[in-house]
Amino acid sequence: MFLYLVALVALFLIYRWLKELRTVPNKEDKYVYVTGCDSGFGNQLVRHLDKLGYRVIAGCYTQKGEDELKKNTSDKLTTLHLDVTDTASVTKAVDVIKSLVGNKGLWAVVNNAGVSVPTGPTDWLTIEDYRGMLAVNLDGVINVTLSVLPLIKKAKGRVVNVASVFGRISPIGGAYCISKYGVEAFNDSLRINMAPFGVKVCCIEPGFFSTNRLWDRLPQDVKDDYGHDFCDKAVAKMKTSFPLLSDPDLMKVVQCMEHAISAVCPRKRYSPGYDAKLLWLPLSYMPSCVADWWFRMNNIKLKIESSH
Repeated sequence: MFLYLVALVALFLIYRWLKELRTVPNKEDKYVYVTGCDSGFGNQLVRHLDKLGYRVIAGCYTQKGEDELKKNTSDKLTTLHLDVTDTASVTKAVDVIKSLVGNKGLWAVVNNAGVSVPTGPTDWLTIEDYRGMLAVNLDGVINVTLSVLPLIKKAKGRVVNVASVFGRISPIGGAYCISKYGVEAFNDSLRINMAPFGVKVCCIEPGFFSTNRLWDRLPQDVKDDYGHDFCDKAVAKMKTSFPLLSDPDLMKVVQCMEHAISAVCPRKRYSPGYDAKLLWLPLSYMPSCVADWWFRMNNIKLKIESSH
């Protein structure tokens, strides 16, 4: 019985591999709109797509980001200023896109723009920390998607939303996980709503990311709660844990994005990164008590004295 099960799984994987090999034709006629292209995944993606022959529209937050992309890409690539938190900026970008794509429509939008800082224990943060991150990571995704959705429907194209494996499990405090849970929900509902129109909606769920330090701005009573050496211990633990959890090959994420754009049959979800596949996703399916135990065992130990 076990051998039959193994054989069925193997046949399914082979079938899926063969199905996912087919790519869409006429790449040189397809426009792809990517947000957050100043650096990171977005920057690498637009350079990669440009080399493959796509007509890329790169949304950058800074003029420096635009200038550097223009120097390192072909004349087929178009850059534009984009602040995903500003509706006027998003609308202005759509006007440019409409003039470029004409009656063809927009083949794909990749909602890559996002921030991961500030992130830390919940009682280290303020409501403004939450609002700022939600404005970029969640509202920005929705705003950009809705602005180009008629063009995507015309082309029967793709919406690719960059969430995170931490849109499935929340080991850290702050708005990051909340925003990514929201992206997952938006992605799921959009995928179902757009299916009758021939539009495919895909979600990218990368693994670990780096964080910054908020310790210096904390009130003294909060520092006292955690202990004077908590921050130093946390930094030391990150230095030892991050190399084990983080996958240094950023192209794995870019390749997932490319597949979501170019495959005839893209996956509904992609989870690039060894930590995502081997740790975070399995942990997200565990009972909460198991996940909580794992996080408590691997977090910095707190010694909070009781007055009772």
